[in-house]
Amino acid sequence: MFRKLLPIVEHVVKGPVWDCQMCGQCVLHSTGMTCPMTCPKTLRNGPCGGVRTDGNCEVKPEMRCVWVKANHRAETMPLLPKSWREEVGHLRPPVNNQLKGDSSWLNLMNGKDRETPEGWEVSH
Repeated sequence: MFRKLLPIVEHVVKGPVWDCQMCGQCVLHSTGMTCPMTCPKTLRNGPCGGVRTDGNCEVKPEMRCVWVKANHRAETMPLLPKSWREEVGHLRPPVNNQLKGDSSWLNLMNGKDRETPEGWEVSH
């Protein structure tokens, strides 16, 4: 029951406030509370290189680039720990679409959000 209820609660809280797309691997804390899954290219890491000179998206010119917003918010949110503000540029593994709709809170606790597809490694 708890495993079924938590994603609903999470979506109700995070959806309207942060436009969270419920990918199951939420990184809102490290992107200045900007959901990277709102990027029309469905990117999890920025910058994508498709930013117009006015700071808008190359795919949707009327939309502010998700990564420009994330970077600005990460730099200007005084309540976020400095280590979190610096995470906006960290390379993350591809989104595991099998977790879509799951609770990222549960996935964080059980480690599923950090699992990577076979053969995919992050080098530092």
